[in-house]
Amino acid sequence: MNEYCFCIHSQINLPVILKTMQVIIISGLSGSGKSIALKVLEDSGYYCVDNLPASLLVVLINHLQTQQHAYVAVAIDMRSGENITVLPWQLKMIDKSIQIKFIFLEARTETLMQRFSETRRRHPLSDKNITLEEAIRREREALATLTGLGHHIDTSSLRPNVLRAFIKDFIADSRSPSQLTLLFQSFGYKHGIPLDADLVFDIRCLPNPFYDPQLKELTGHDPEVIRFMESQPDASKMLRDISSFLGTWLPAYIRDNRAYLTVAIGCTGGQHRSVYFAEKLALHFHDSAHVLVRHRGLAEYKPHYARR
Repeated sequence: MNEYCFCIHSQINLPVILKTMQVIIISGLSGSGKSIALKVLEDSGYYCVDNLPASLLVVLINHLQTQQHAYVAVAIDMRSGENITVLPWQLKMIDKSIQIKFIFLEARTETLMQRFSETRRRHPLSDKNITLEEAIRREREALATLTGLGHHIDTSSLRPNVLRAFIKDFIADSRSPSQLTLLFQSFGYKHGIPLDADLVFDIRCLPNPFYDPQLKELTGHDPEVIRFMESQPDASKMLRDISSFLGTWLPAYIRDNRAYLTVAIGCTGGQHRSVYFAEKLALHFHDSAHVLVRHRGLAEYKPHYARR
């Protein structure tokens, strides 16, 4: 009898559980760019699942793990209804051996309203009894508890190609050793303060290269603008002061187990001064943390600092 049982069990092909697996969860407000993000991940080799009910996350991950999927991306949002409130609990239930990264996309209400108007799409919470603005507000309130689960990106003033570049940077960062990621982000105040900033520094008080006809069309990447900024004593002093502040408090953020710290540097248009500062700060701190740099005010995404 024992021999027969052994023979039967020896023919069963038990699934091999994948030991290393990375899962990226995408959530956020409707119209904030989740489809773009998911498409970037799909093109990068991730097995993608869209519009998954939050209550099925653990089941899905366990199944895909047995199917040997090393890289998985899942979009979970309000399309699945109030079910999304169980997402934090589901994340806690996932095996600790699986690497989980979370992206939350958001945008200003006026931006979302314009996007829905241009595409003629219906908001998932809209009906004949509430306006689009009210639907967006309800969704923002319902998702408020998710914003602190990981990395969030304000897409209000981002062109699709820039958002794609941001997501590609996130992928590269996710595949690097686990540590705090220090993200320096330049922006223009005329477009509004980024919603995803943890720390904001206003450098509009510094001399503006924009008013020099020879520098007006250039950016903080160009040698002429760099020389202009380096010739300004106040710019050098403010750069030292910001570096000193971050150097003093960065260890505290690391001790707090922060995965991301976004430092936003703002000037008027996000073209000259803030770009220069973001690049200089990124270079200064590239040995202290995993550093990324982004420029919200530039049409093209071109990190120039020396990466680790």
